Amino acid sequence: MLAIFKRELRSCFHGMIGAVLTAFMLAATAIYFVALNLGYGLPDFGYYTLYRTIFVLLLYIPVLTMRSFAEERHSRTDQLLLTSPVSVGGIVLGKYFALCVIFALPCLVDAGMILVLKALGATGTSTLANFSALLCYYLMGCTAISIGVFLSSLTENQIIAAVSGVAALLLAYMMPSLRTMFTTGSAVALALFTAIAAVLSVVAGLRSKSFTLGCLSFAGCCVALTALFLLKRPSARCSAPCACLPPLKNLSTAAFPSPRWSTT
Repeated sequence: MLAIFKRELRSCFHGMIGAVLTAFMLAATAIYFVALNLGYGLPDFGYYTLYRTIFVLLLYIPVLTMRSFAEERHSRTDQLLLTSPVSVGGIVLGKYFALCVIFALPCLVDAGMILVLKALGATGTSTLANFSALLCYYLMGCTAISIGVFLSSLTENQIIAAVSGVAALLLAYMMPSLRTMFTTGSAVALALFTAIAAVLSVVAGLRSKSFTLGCLSFAGCCVALTALFLLKRPSARCSAPCACLPPLKNLSTAAFPSPRWSTT
């Protein structure tokens, strides 16, 4: 697995893709950091910078992961990997950990930005909250990387792998908004998502040449849709989290007080 890890890491930085993606991610983060955190003196790095750059991951992650297995299948080097003394699990984990290390590079720079806020007068509680937000941000990116690696293993075309990754992550990104459509009285939404599930199941069945897999995929999608439609929407009384949970409101106020940079 270590050999696969080193090979994948070298291949990313042998060309321009690793450096370009890292620079792209840092540029997007730096824009919000300078404009909001430094420009307005806002110590909340998690919301004003990380949260606002989540949409960048919709492009960063698919482009990073599109070549992991698709390029191997296109160049027919996947047979060399499968016949190597490394297990299939070791191959997958080696590539996955290498991509996670590449994603960790801009996150390390983000940690430096948090320390800059600390040096400018941010409280210890807000600094701890910022590092916690950065950890969650990194873990979310690692989860997205696993989705991208899986989609890359389904095709030998890197463009298809990238587009599929963007579509999957965009669906996850929009799920809170789509959740409002999953109500017991929305027959149109039920028919729409059932049709989408049917199309995905047909594609899965044709891709794998397995009628059983297609049927199981459709059944799984139907079960997931049924569960989503049967879930009760949150009541209006809990629409304001701070009103329902006063301790969280107090904690938020204590963690991120009005910014007052140190002048010393």
